[in-house]
Amino acid sequence: MKNYLIFLSLTFASIAIAQNKKTENWQTLNPATDHIMGTGAEEAYKTLAGKTSKTVIVAVIDSGVDPNHEDLKDIIWTNPGEIPDNNIDDDHNGYIDDVHGWNFLGGANGDIADEATELARIYQRLSKKFKTIDTNHVPAELQKEYAEFKKIRATFVAEQTEKQQDFIYMQVISSFIEKVKKQNGTLNKESLNTFNPETPMESQLKKGFKMAFTLGMKPSELEREIAEGYKSVSQEIKLNTMNADSIRQSIVGDDLTNLNERYYGNNHVQGPDALHGTHVSGIIAAIRNNGKGMNGIANNVKIMIVRAVPNGDERDKDIANAIRYAVDNGATVINMSFGKYYSPEKSVVDEAAKYAQSKNVLLIHAAGNESKNKDTEENFPSRKLLSGEILTNWMEIGANSSKKGKKVVASFSNYGKINVDVFAPGVDIYSTIPDNKYTNESGTSMAAPSTTGVAALLLQYFPELKPQELKDILIKTAVPYSGKVNVPGLYKKRLFKKTGKKPVRKRFNSLSVSGGFVNANAAAKELLKSKK
Repeated sequence: MKNYLIFLSLTFASIAIAQNKKTENWQTLNPATDHIMGTGAEEAYKTLAGKTSKTVIVAVIDSGVDPNHEDLKDIIWTNPGEIPDNNIDDDHNGYIDDVHGWNFLGGANGDIADEATELARIYQRLSKKFKTIDTNHVPAELQKEYAEFKKIRATFVAEQTEKQQDFIYMQVISSFIEKVKKQNGTLNKESLNTFNPETPMESQLKKGFKMAFTLGMKPSELEREIAEGYKSVSQEIKLNTMNADSIRQSIVGDDLTNLNERYYGNNHVQGPDALHGTHVSGIIAAIRNNGKGMNGIANNVKIMIVRAVPNGDERDKDIANAIRYAVDNGATVINMSFGKYYSPEKSVVDEAAKYAQSKNVLLIHAAGNESKNKDTEENFPSRKLLSGEILTNWMEIGANSSKKGKKVVASFSNYGKINVDVFAPGVDIYSTIPDNKYTNESGTSMAAPSTTGVAALLLQYFPELKPQELKDILIKTAVPYSGKVNVPGLYKKRLFKKTGKKPVRKRFNSLSVSGGFVNANAAAKELLKSKK
């Protein structure tokens, strides 16, 4: 789900990226009492004081999680039936030494870090298929597929061109940083003050960086984001033009044509790049009030690590197996902070999600970061099955910022009156990352675990709740907001001004099913009232 260039758009739109001490843990605060659009978790604990809490297992299907992080190590799930490192499948579940979870992106030859996009994989397969066919005389039985291939090819070429432009932009930014550091020895607000731009682009970058630092962003965080963005874009371009399946075949070695194959991978649950999954896990359940880093939302959770999301697009087969693994090993909530816009094997994910529904497991999915209306453009995985059935154990989450007003909806967040259930904290969330570190991240990838944390908090005290019941209560008790907000991605045409964009504004309640923000305290009060 993460797009590194979102960071730049946020910075140059003068939105604060870094948290200050006053708003760390803002996602746990309450709109009514703290005037912050958080989840109300702190108030919920007061409301539920004295009630017995039961441990909830939450599966995080993601890029991997650092199981040794100081704020997470004590809440990582441990498989009770598995003896560590004996190379035996002690519990006979098909996975050897799955002590803390499983990695569907690994094999005997290591672990996958990067994959191509699904669009690239489809394009490459269809290109190979139509390579030897006379496109002027396509057989009747292939004409429909060939027409689809032409659309895929056009989209692929357009996206690759855009990525090339992004890469050039990242090169310019990287060069700017190096130039500032060469002249002044370091990159910070003071060194920017003495830097003399030589081009309009350098002037723009100087202004944008100074704004970011003024708002509290650390230079080291900015440099890390730029470096990751540079690496990500260059790697995407490379992977999208090579054999998209070759890395998979050499490392994992599974049969990509066998969608029912389940027992592959390894137990390397951290993987090569666990930043995203570690950040997500901290939001859900980082140890509370221990004087370290930040507070998770739920305080009696075990995080089951299921690695199935690379840098690039996840594969449907892996996601289906990750869901099944989580369900079969005791998870009652699954966080899914990932997504894509093509799903060629959607049927296998549908079957797994329906299996989760049959086992009373709640699926919580990030709506996406492309500023799109999900009612008109679907992304995947999704709760609408190919059969037309709508899953009842699925929640779709948009992202909000901390303060009320026209910018309360994150500028990057997808939305939808029909297909997005609630909004949750997803801008400038301070949380755990590998090696006992912490940082701020933004995305619906952060909003989903904010909601997952709330769901787990409620299940701790009301373990009898079924997924449909929990979903209904979270929608029913979502905090409403009557004001108009900027609709992500929509701008009015300006007839008399050649520059600038004016956002389209609509009532907030038109952007989701609930028309509100997820709130643990309101849900807890409603549940206590209903149980009397």
